[in-house]
Amino acid sequence: MANQTSFLPFDRATRCLTAILLALAGAVLAGCGGSGGGKGGAPDVKTVTIASIAYPYQGQQVFSGLTSVVLEQGWLKEQLAKKGVELVFQPVSTAVGGPLINEGFSGKRIDFAAYGDFPAAIAVAGGVPLKIVAPVGQGQDVYLVVRKGLAANSLADLKGKRIALHRGRPWELPFSKLVDRSGLKLDDFKIVNINPGATPAALESGSVDAAVLLSDGLLLDQKGIARVIWSTRDAPADWRMRAELFGRQDFVDAHPDLTQLVVNAYVRAATWSSDEANKAEVIRKAARGAMPEAVVERDYANSDIAWRERFSPIFSPALRTHYHSVADYALQRGLIRNKVDADALLDERFVTQALKDLKLEGFWAQPAPGQR
Repeated sequence: MANQTSFLPFDRATRCLTAILLALAGAVLAGCGGSGGGKGGAPDVKTVTIASIAYPYQGQQVFSGLTSVVLEQGWLKEQLAKKGVELVFQPVSTAVGGPLINEGFSGKRIDFAAYGDFPAAIAVAGGVPLKIVAPVGQGQDVYLVVRKGLAANSLADLKGKRIALHRGRPWELPFSKLVDRSGLKLDDFKIVNINPGATPAALESGSVDAAVLLSDGLLLDQKGIARVIWSTRDAPADWRMRAELFGRQDFVDAHPDLTQLVVNAYVRAATWSSDEANKAEVIRKAARGAMPEAVVERDYANSDIAWRERFSPIFSPALRTHYHSVADYALQRGLIRNKVDADALLDERFVTQALKDLKLEGFWAQPAPGQR
């Protein structure tokens, strides 16, 4: 069904340069966003645009995660078409995903995005109000790997060593928490700020001694380039890297009916992905253009999360704790200038309604009383 849905590519040359600048100076976004009008004065909507990470695969761009399921199910496109609204999916490269999505939000060229926690905090701190309208699962594990031949088995063994860490990306937070828990400081290491795409060559050449990565860390382990010595499996649940479905606040406030359709579509996709019968297909989709299926399967198996709960859209206590940590860390480390109100980010009403609409109340585990 992908060839029946509109795609709106960015001008890469121009956008990527802008994205890099935005990543280095999130405050540049200040004043670019707007609060939008209320429901009564909202202009007619012609399109709903959703941005998400995509990978080149067999000559086309394929989306990752629940976005790919939403696209293939076609339900959202059909529902919006009934209202005379076109659905547009915006593919974004993982190399510059967060900053590029932030630019789209600030310029009001996108309405929703499935992307990571740190970039969203940078956007909000810079004056682009966003809302988490639906959590996208339980987070993704982060891995600390060391180059082949290096006799290191813990973070303490890397003191004084060169560690590749792409600054300002979602995996920086769990690494920082590991540093703090180990009684160390970032200054105890030589942090090398490089893109994950350049990390394998840096490890092989000895330019860096270790790296902080997502599932690509498992791929390097499989290839014998590096060895995993730690992952967030050995940490509290709120340490995992998170990505959610974010909505532009002015759009969400002005068009709650359209927002509800979008959230319903993602909850429907989460339901499909939660079915054990679809596990092999979920892994296949996750591997397209990104990782071998064996690595994706190992990444899933690394966690002790039950398959159904992995895709839960419930606003959990761990999610709340996580975004408080993101807001505090980003401010303390100078990644943002203004404090982000983590509680104000969360907008639960659409998931609550989606669970009712789809008769899914009780399908996923609910927080215990008093833990919300």
